[in-house]
Amino acid sequence: MPPRARWQVSDETVTADLGIFLERRHKDVAFFPLAPLIPRGHAKLWAIGAVNFSNGRGCIMTEAATRGRRGRGGGGAARRAERSAVSFETAKYIERNIPNFEVLTEEALDIIEANAEQILEEVGVNFPDNPPALERWREAGASVEGERVRIPKGLARKLCATAPAQFTQHARNPDRNVVIGGKNLVLAPVYGPPFVRDVAGGRRYATMADFQKFVKLGYMSKWLHHSGGTVCEPTDVPVNKRHLDMLLAHMTLSDKPFMGSVTEPSRAQDSVEMCEILFGKDFVQENTVMTSLININSPMTFDDVMMGALEVYAKNNQACIISPFIVGGAMAPVSVAGTLTQVFAEVLAGIAYSQLIRPGAPVIMGAFVTSIDMNSGAPTFGTPEASHITYGAGQLARRLGLPFRSAGSFCGSKLPDAQAAYETANSLNMGLLSGVNFMLHSCGWLEGGLVSSFEKFVMDADQLGTLHHLAAGVQIDENAQAMDAIREVGPGGHYLGCAHTQANFKSAFWKSDLLDYKPFETWEDEGARDTQALATLRVEKMLNDYQQPAIDPATLEALTEFVARKKAAEPDSFM
Repeated sequence: MPPRARWQVSDETVTADLGIFLERRHKDVAFFPLAPLIPRGHAKLWAIGAVNFSNGRGCIMTEAATRGRRGRGGGGAARRAERSAVSFETAKYIERNIPNFEVLTEEALDIIEANAEQILEEVGVNFPDNPPALERWREAGASVEGERVRIPKGLARKLCATAPAQFTQHARNPDRNVVIGGKNLVLAPVYGPPFVRDVAGGRRYATMADFQKFVKLGYMSKWLHHSGGTVCEPTDVPVNKRHLDMLLAHMTLSDKPFMGSVTEPSRAQDSVEMCEILFGKDFVQENTVMTSLININSPMTFDDVMMGALEVYAKNNQACIISPFIVGGAMAPVSVAGTLTQVFAEVLAGIAYSQLIRPGAPVIMGAFVTSIDMNSGAPTFGTPEASHITYGAGQLARRLGLPFRSAGSFCGSKLPDAQAAYETANSLNMGLLSGVNFMLHSCGWLEGGLVSSFEKFVMDADQLGTLHHLAAGVQIDENAQAMDAIREVGPGGHYLGCAHTQANFKSAFWKSDLLDYKPFETWEDEGARDTQALATLRVEKMLNDYQQPAIDPATLEALTEFVARKKAAEPDSFM
């Protein structure tokens, strides 16, 4: 005779999304979904079911539940169909309702800021191969010797003051617009890897077909607000033409905001002109429709290619992330305070230069930060030192009054394994708590940024949902206090069927769309799949479910013609 379990359900019965733990005495604990046990409409049902462990599944069935399923027919199936239906829902960008985590005192911040301005004045920064930039600095009051620019104390801050504290990046679908700055967090995918990886094909050079798949996955990902930029580097397309295909993919395969090309100033200009086709020329000049990444060649060098792209975007009122590229111990000091000093000096100079081009041009203070493994020379991720720097940089950005970019799904692992998960979890939570406003690389990053992983893309994108829920904070209204529920259940009862649970269970807990929480026996029967195997299936399903967002045929024709004309105008180059 198998052991028996007994529980009471109140007038409002629970549905398929709830479950309970039932203890088998002297043995173990098993998880049982309640949907097969408690059909809707059975008021105050006393369910007495046999707990059958002999079949390896630990399933429970009651006579009432069996009758309910036969009599009603299709209720559970309808709910399952609703949950599995193709959906293009995109969550709104995160609006934090939690405090930022701050590691630096006001005294420490004062010291770092003063040291940064001292570095700019005494050591200076380099603007190589860029005579117009040197002339702009000279006219602004800086000291220029060769390519070295020394900026008097207070000048860079004065110039930075014209940059907006926040701005809206417009998408071609206005419902996907994002506001960057304040307490907001906008999530964008991985950027820049030349390789891709999936279970079927392993590690290989990325192609345009891979790029298009990532854009589709980004469009389908609920918690991802932004389509990003170079989600992988399509090496099968000439270097001087691939930016056209990448932009066309973002503009046509998704309707989320996107980034422009920065690999050459003329490519930045192409990005602006394609946006003028998509949005209208006047709209582009009056609004921000691209946010693009301008990396500083740390330490303290602003190369002419990146500055040329910055000049194009700033002149056209398009946003730039001005971001030092820091590997602590290699391109910055090994100490946290020393690195923060250099980071702040670099961003002050870069942002100030953007305002020399066009006062009021939107910018984001960036900080890509990692440390170095002193044995191998490889970058390391998810480390406490990187967290300290990111938390401190967030404080500096808030004092400067500008949006902040940092963090991401960083890891050094070669596979989407436990190392990748640990390092990514550290990095994502660091980004949320440090006050980041724009998180590039929020999903898909692998192998120190050399690889865009399809499986890790969907694994990370799923986990971005936890950031949304964490950022919401803790509600303390009458419903959240749940006093009626506590009174209703009383000592020794349970909350599964009480009115408060019924009213709130669908939204009370974040639920993964990927991870496996099934009983061991079910998991084993379904093939004992690990998370990577589940992610492979999810990638396949999302791509099969993908439906291209509508676009005006005349606009599509004009974009296609622009790309064809630009490609035909010059020979292919892979350099």
